[in-house]
Amino acid sequence: MAKQLLKGNVAFAEAAVRFGLQAYFGYPITPQSEALEHLSGRMLREARVFLQAESEVAAINMVYGAACCGVRVMTSTSGPGFSLMAEGLSYIAGSEIPVVVVNMMRGGPGLGNIQPSQADYFFMTKSAGHGDFHPIVLAPASVQEIIDMMGLAFELAEKYRTLVLIAGDGSLGQMMESAELPPMQPLPALRPNWAVTGADGREPNVITSLYLVAEHLEEVNLRLQAKLADIRQHEVRFVEAQTADAELLLVAYGTSGRICTSVMRQARQKGIKVGLLRPQTLWPFPAQRIGELCEQVRGILVVEMSAGQMLEDVDHAAGGRVPIRFHGRMGGMIPMVDDVLADLQALATSLGLAP
Repeated sequence: MAKQLLKGNVAFAEAAVRFGLQAYFGYPITPQSEALEHLSGRMLREARVFLQAESEVAAINMVYGAACCGVRVMTSTSGPGFSLMAEGLSYIAGSEIPVVVVNMMRGGPGLGNIQPSQADYFFMTKSAGHGDFHPIVLAPASVQEIIDMMGLAFELAEKYRTLVLIAGDGSLGQMMESAELPPMQPLPALRPNWAVTGADGREPNVITSLYLVAEHLEEVNLRLQAKLADIRQHEVRFVEAQTADAELLLVAYGTSGRICTSVMRQARQKGIKVGLLRPQTLWPFPAQRIGELCEQVRGILVVEMSAGQMLEDVDHAAGGRVPIRFHGRMGGMIPMVDDVLADLQALATSLGLAP
């Protein structure tokens, strides 16, 4: 299909419809409310389910119920709403059902503001709720990527019967870019055999996250951990640029990753040999590749719109082999190319790599 100018929120909402979204439950919260607005009309025109819930707590439990019935379902929100969904997200993980959630991060903590942030990283990647689990977390850096990742999110959720989060931010949701939407795909003809669809002529399916006997709950947890190990092995995704001869490495995701692409270009023009690694999965994290690059590069600069959350994963992956510096902005502030470049130049100078 031809490219068109699309706002990020509208793009991922429309992409979800075209990838076969059957039900959406959500609650408006800036900076992702355009998605809910778009779906309020679009889903009804396709004779699919749309419901504006009374709260994010209600929305995630409606998503939980629909997912148990085997339909392709999702919601979208931002930081405060995502916090309210935490209990439901844990129930979904414990029940092993496929669900997709888009989180357009905004400044915090608390109500904060509606400006872009990446400070939900810990919340999304370390569990997104109580108990021993990880969701798959995808991190788009452009309108086209969030379109493409909607399809991938549904695919991974259903392949592993797991929770998949898309980690966007306010700038990605509000920006407009030229992008190509996928063609309309047919809805699934059959529901999966594990779904709760009525038990006429078969044994009932039971979907639950409640196991009162400790031994039984441990069995469930062991199965979940085996699944997570499989995901770690097969679903790590990242983009890297100009790393072949790099002496320094930029690590950044999402909007910060876009900014670092410009930083890398300008640094190269100044004679600084720098490459970029941009994680597309925040969980599972590309730790192995960062470790491999630490055998080559002399230093790393991590850039985030937070106080340094992904920084901890980079530091763990590097294992102390190279010095790591951090450039972060908080409260909805976006890193500026010149400021990041100045920190990169300072790192190069400290290591004797400045031209």
